[in-house]
Amino acid sequence: MKTLTFIAITLLSGAIAGTVLGLINQVIVEPLIDKAIAIETQRELAASKAADDPSKQSQYRIWQKEGEIVAATVLGTSISALFGMVFGYSRESLPGSNNIKKSLVLAGIMFFVLYLVPALKYPANPPAVGNPDTIYYREILYIGFTVVSGITALTLALIYRKLDKDESTHQLKKRIRIPLIYAMVIIGAYIVFPYNPDEISIPMKLVVDFRVASALTIGIFWGLMAIILGSFWDNLQPSKIINDSGIERFKK
Repeated sequence: MKTLTFIAITLLSGAIAGTVLGLINQVIVEPLIDKAIAIETQRELAASKAADDPSKQSQYRIWQKEGEIVAATVLGTSISALFGMVFGYSRESLPGSNNIKKSLVLAGIMFFVLYLVPALKYPANPPAVGNPDTIYYREILYIGFTVVSGITALTLALIYRKLDKDESTHQLKKRIRIPLIYAMVIIGAYIVFPYNPDEISIPMKLVVDFRVASALTIGIFWGLMAIILGSFWDNLQPSKIINDSGIERFKK
């Protein structure tokens, strides 16, 4: 497969999945955000604090929702670039009888490592929840925890791949030790990283609904991206060559 073709199908897979994510969020996630914002606005009014003009707030939310579709498309393209490179490198070692199944396995692993694990420490909250003064601090904590999870998983995957070629390595021990090491690192990071400093000021049911809805739509995104990319690979029948330096080349 030519390099440009590989890049094109990788980015296209993410763009399509990202656009679908933005559209689904309009129906599933955005109504919950509207409820959270309405609660915070009512509390500000009840406390005699200055609140935004409802008409201006409504116009801003319309603009925000429309922009979310574009943002989701861009985000999907960015994630698919990473996903495509990892899939191209690890495809031969992934379980599955075809590239769609292989892609879904990898998507499940990356969804777990890059979303679900960080969410255990820093679960998603509606935008209206949290002190605006701590937003950058909270973002640093979340990104830092995600980086720890991602780098740990990548390092252990490379070790696993290397051990897989070593016939003297006991397969059962290897399959147990690698996930165990990952779990130990994540537990350590969970203990070391500080908790979210902001208190939740809206009903917990709304927060839980938002978290579940967010996880559902992100899961749909990863699954759809995997199916699209796997379909492209099955139809184009690419072959992969990895040279001694680990650089991949794609050809028909």
